Amino acid sequence: MPTATRKKPFSPQHYIEWQISYDVDKTDKDISLSTLPEKEFKGANGKTKALYELSEFLYYFVQWGWILPEEIKALKDSLQNMPKNMFLTEQDDLKIVRGYCRHKEIFGLNFQHLAVQYPLLVYFFDSLGILVEIVIREKQRAVGAQPMLYVCIPITHLNTQTPLLGRMAGLKECGSFILGAGHKDFLLELFKIFATLSPNHHHDILQILEVIICTKKT
Repeated sequence: MPTATRKKPFSPQHYIEWQISYDVDKTDKDISLSTLPEKEFKGANGKTKALYELSEFLYYFVQWGWILPEEIKALKDSLQNMPKNMFLTEQDDLKIVRGYCRHKEIFGLNFQHLAVQYPLLVYFFDSLGILVEIVIREKQRAVGAQPMLYVCIPITHLNTQTPLLGRMAGLKECGSFILGAGHKDFLLELFKIFATLSPNHHHDILQILEVIICTKKT
């Protein structure tokens, strides 16, 4: 459950949810936040996109020698051979379920009440204490469902001026999460997970990997 961090002290059970992106539309204002706006590809939606957030990490890990180009190519080859029925959006047991409507009266108002169940998948990175949550919900601006991915990071993994445990958050306080060479497998696995979400995610991930493969190491 969400916690009011200015009112309740942090405990070891608390974590942050990071809805991480892997690209940014080149016409979007957030393009200014990308360190690689010139590294672009054509997205599944037909728009020109640049590397952003997760794909920036992967790009620099290759540039710094923490991930070998051969490992990127092996991941790309593996994803290209992925059967189409492996996408989360194609799984019959991962559909949004709506229960039967029931009448419910509140303060003289007649409502139709039904329960809605959203599929939730959890993937554990045990060695890092990090987990990934994927929830499938209705699309906001279109018909159908879409998987939403969140990286859940324990607060003990955050760098702050003073430890968070046992105290409340300060006004506008920020923390940082630093990825290092030890997060190599985490990055590669996260890209693999993203590619399984839907055909559109799969297309974009393959395009990103191709951009990284085609970039010479500096």
